[in-house]
Amino acid sequence: MRVAFVSLFTPHHGETPARTRTRRFARLLADRGHRVTWLCAQWWGGDHDAFEEEGITYRRVTREPAPARFAATLPAALRRASPELVHAVNSPPGGAVAAELAGRLLRVPVLVDWWDDRPTDAASRYRLAARGADAVLTPARTVRTRVWEHGAGDDAVTVVPESVDYDAIRDAPVDDRFDLIYSRRLDRHANVETFLLGLAELRGRDWNAAVIGDGPERAAAERTASDLRIDDRVTFLGDLPAAERIPLFRGAHVVAWTATRETFASDLLCALACGCVGLVEYQAGSSAHELVEGRERSSLVTSPAELAAEIADASSLDHRTVDETYAEYDHDAVLETVLKRYRTLLNEES
Repeated sequence: MRVAFVSLFTPHHGETPARTRTRRFARLLADRGHRVTWLCAQWWGGDHDAFEEEGITYRRVTREPAPARFAATLPAALRRASPELVHAVNSPPGGAVAAELAGRLLRVPVLVDWWDDRPTDAASRYRLAARGADAVLTPARTVRTRVWEHGAGDDAVTVVPESVDYDAIRDAPVDDRFDLIYSRRLDRHANVETFLLGLAELRGRDWNAAVIGDGPERAAAERTASDLRIDDRVTFLGDLPAAERIPLFRGAHVVAWTATRETFASDLLCALACGCVGLVEYQAGSSAHELVEGRERSSLVTSPAELAAEIADASSLDHRTVDETYAEYDHDAVLETVLKRYRTLLNEES
């Protein structure tokens, strides 16, 4: 299958969850033998208009990441690429809208992978992108609802979650230094204070906790731990690569998630796949609750006191280093969902 990915930015311009997701899809498709072209702004050096890496052919649409010029030049680039299917991203929305217009002319289906709405993007362009796509993928039900509100048809939107590498989890060692884990970027949405307040209510119990992640709110979180007099039992580890996070997840018993805003809680998913008991504070702006609803080893909470109570109750559950009930989130399983949507679109277009 010839698939053209349309995204002005790539992870080479800077890592974001949305760009990482797009690269994962592109790489997994290339690994399966599909011909993958990524139409983007140039990120490589030199004057050549294409660059190949990990089976993906990156083709320059513009030299600089200029959204308006990218949208204007994209139809001609798509015609030259001659794909069977276009896989675009929702932001900047001008690229998705241009891809949809070109798709109609070329009689090629256009799927839009919708990660999140950005406040700097025009809502009117989002409405055009949502209504003009042949299909839309979203990482969570909360995002799906937003896309429906933009005007996408009910049947056009499919939830395709983020995924984990189960082989890497099964092969990783176990680092059991910590009983409790919080893992997320420590920004203004992190709300790590709820986690720390819950721990403070359990001072009389024997536990050790780790906070994985860095960001502008780390110093404030460390001060909170000190003020609560639990800083001797909470270790702030900073950013860690997956190869170091996974052993800690496998060794821990509980993972807590309290962020107020989250498109998809990727670290939570990884910890759950590693066997952790998941405790999630429900937040209207977060999709994290979707990962634990209806799961026997996980619970939703609404306050630090409830979090503390659930941590105490979790001690009665067995410790696991992998949880196969989350195998539906394995990379290959999630890619199959994407491929199924591709095939449906191609059959509809043929």
